[in-house]
Amino acid sequence: MTVENKPALAKFSEEQRFQLLVAGVSDYAIYMLDPDGYVSSWNAGAHRFKGYVAQEIIGKHFSVFYTEEDRAAGVPYRALSTALREGKFEAEGWRVRKDGTRFWASVVIDPIRTEAGELVGFAKVTKDITERKMAQEALRESEERFRLLVQGVTDYAIYMLSPTGVITNWNAGAERIKGYSHDEAVGQHFSRFYTEEDRLSNAPARGLTIAARDGRYESEGWRVRKDGSRFWAHVVVDAIHDSNGELIGFAKVTRDITEKREAEEALKLADAALFQSQKMEAIGQLTGGIAHDFNNLLGVMSGSLDLLSSRSRDEQDVRLIESMQRAVARGATLTQQLLSFARQQPLQVERQNINSVIGAFESVLRRACNPTIAFEIDLEPELAPVMLDAARFEAALLNLIVNARDAMQSGGRLTVRTENVLLADGQVGALKAGRYVKLTVIDAGSGMAPETMARAFEPFFTTKEVGKGTGLGLSQVYGFIAQSGGEVILSSELGKGTSVSIYLPVTDQAENSAASRRNERPAADTVLIVEDEPDLLKAAADLFRSMGYEVLTAGEGKDAIDILERNNNIGIVFTDVIMPNGMSGIELARQTQRRWPKIKSILASGYPLPALKAEHGNIDDFPFVSKPYRLSDLARKLRTLG
Repeated sequence: MTVENKPALAKFSEEQRFQLLVAGVSDYAIYMLDPDGYVSSWNAGAHRFKGYVAQEIIGKHFSVFYTEEDRAAGVPYRALSTALREGKFEAEGWRVRKDGTRFWASVVIDPIRTEAGELVGFAKVTKDITERKMAQEALRESEERFRLLVQGVTDYAIYMLSPTGVITNWNAGAERIKGYSHDEAVGQHFSRFYTEEDRLSNAPARGLTIAARDGRYESEGWRVRKDGSRFWAHVVVDAIHDSNGELIGFAKVTRDITEKREAEEALKLADAALFQSQKMEAIGQLTGGIAHDFNNLLGVMSGSLDLLSSRSRDEQDVRLIESMQRAVARGATLTQQLLSFARQQPLQVERQNINSVIGAFESVLRRACNPTIAFEIDLEPELAPVMLDAARFEAALLNLIVNARDAMQSGGRLTVRTENVLLADGQVGALKAGRYVKLTVIDAGSGMAPETMARAFEPFFTTKEVGKGTGLGLSQVYGFIAQSGGEVILSSELGKGTSVSIYLPVTDQAENSAASRRNERPAADTVLIVEDEPDLLKAAADLFRSMGYEVLTAGEGKDAIDILERNNNIGIVFTDVIMPNGMSGIELARQTQRRWPKIKSILASGYPLPALKAEHGNIDDFPFVSKPYRLSDLARKLRTLG
């Protein structure tokens, strides 16, 4: 108020000045009621809020501002009664303007008395707080919608924690995932959901500390349900602060991702199995190719040595030749081992019961162990049959027993166990779903490190001292079982022993014995030898000549056909299977059989029959000789022709 206005106000009494002040207020409706509730004064704020001018409302009962339902319920009367009884009435509620619209009002009613205590009326102050009411309602509705949303979520556990980690609310998802009801969870410390080892390492408190410091904490780990079972959880903890920045609690969201983790683990295992399979396949192809070429070289040496042996009479020369023949035989054994790993060895497959094979071979297995080893055989009584080369299976099992024995320098228990198993698709390696026989060799030896296990099946890889192992033992087992349609699984841990499990598919094939078939003796004693390796071709020709045959030679299938068309004295075609320039030995044999039925064909290859059949189809119509062949091998095969 300025100095100039003071004289103007000075002429008014204090009561008049107060009346001017009340009349000028426009943000509040301030007016008087007589003791019966009739309006006796009216200010500008009342006019603005309620729409009545003074002349329209003075003398009217104040209940006109109330809603019809409030009037019917006696709310105006109770307001005055409360003000008289308690000295003041204060409330909020809907009020009605002159035009019938409603607004939300904050109301205060005070009784007015004389100095003698006589009631002369009531002072009523009303403020339009509709906007604030609408904001509060919107906030309440938003909070309610959010509460319903959170409560309705069942895939996530969403709940609040106090600053110390005590649970303050609980949604349906939390109950579903963790198993605790609302009443069981609220008021409890959230650390109860952690594993014992996590609680001992103070993991719950560490998570809250990080969230309080950084505003957020995120992790994955095992959590425990009410029933004690575990699940793999993804957890997010957010710090909640008030408007002043003070920490008032935490919002915690937990999701059960056990299935996702299991799927990821399964995918990792599948990727690892695929990588291992591809690696072993690549090594096998390389190994098979090398073994095939090595067989050709051994064939030249073997045939030449046989001829030298038949011609030489000098005792010293004979000893040298025999020594070289033994070396060739060892080389041939090595190539068979390599072909075994490459799954290209010839197998004599028959229907077998593994229990019977083990029983017949048990004495050999026991002798392979030393006295400090307790050897146990645990065989399932009704073991299903499999298709198997029994001799090579015995060799593979003996290999595993010897490896286990060498790993058990301090003795212990060595167990051989068989059982029937039913596998799902991809449960073990790349095996398809079905029935399998499982053979497990379990030792209590030194075990293997992960990096050793990763290379255990590779040829020539060994952890034994130089001269004490070729590194072909496990690779032979792997190749033989894979060629038999099975899988080998290795499980080991340093200091805790090793378990090798072999899975072989069960067969429903009935037991039978195929009768051997003899072909007629060829009419002529001339043989056509077809071989693309010149040295091996010469050695084979010398071997046939040593047996009294006339020999013709060709370096490829096309040349052989030309010779057959010009010569009527050929009785035998002896051909290598794998040859250059298009026509294979099998195609040559089939064409010869079709055009010259009386001529007999013999196939030779460093690749075994199963591998050749997979590539070229059934070739059982033709006798087969494995490289490297010796004079005795050829003689036996020729005798089967007639």
